[in-house]
Amino acid sequence: QLQASGGGLVQAGGSLRLSCTASGFTLDYYAVGWFRQAPGKAREGMSYISSSGGSTNYADSVKGRFTISRDDAQNAVYLQMNSLRPEDTAVYYCAAGPWAGWDVEYDYWGQGTLVTVSS
Repeated sequence: QLQASGGGLVQAGGSLRLSCTASGFTLDYYAVGWFRQAPGKAREGMSYISSSGGSTNYADSVKGRFTISRDDAQNAVYLQMNSLRPEDTAVYYCAAGPWAGWDVEYDYWGQGTLVTVSS
């Protein structure tokens, strides 16, 4: 089971750190991606990290503001979000699978955590 947490209400320019934790399996064997879905919009990929942590990628809209990292000792992956904008408001999901990427199949999906950025 995968769980995303850490969302909340923040003012524009603020920061949040999302956590993706796994139970029942070891997350360090998996690549992890972060996705978001705003109301009325399609889900979009934000960032992903390989199982080794050696490869990361970011959507252009968050590059330079968001940082993905993993802590295998905690069985967790984090998404540090800085300089948040109102357009970052969405439900954020994490997913785990054998391959890192935007259009790959992920085996596990978290339930989502809501991020709301006020102007």
